[in-house]
Amino acid sequence: AGLDGAVIAEKAKGSKKGVGFDANKMEWVDMVKSGIIDPAKVTRSALQNAASIASLLLTTECVVTDIPSKEAPAPAMNPGMGGMGGMM
Repeated sequence: AGLDGAVIAEKAKGSKKGVGFDANKMEWVDMVKSGIIDPAKVTRSALQNAASIASLLLTTECVVTDIPSKEAPAPAMNPGMGGMGGMM
């Protein structure tokens, strides 16, 4: 949002319960009334899924990846065949 996160976090510590910073509007708002608060179950599920994938990668012996190749430049366009003279 272009602001210092430490400053926002410090102000958030001292604010009333339910009040937070809306980075889209650049103002402090009631998070529930603004519809910003995520349901706890959604947040919990996202964290569990992230931890599951991280532990899977940590315990995997080998991971196969695809190295992206540089795309070849587009071929040159045909120069055209020119007009047919004397047809008018």
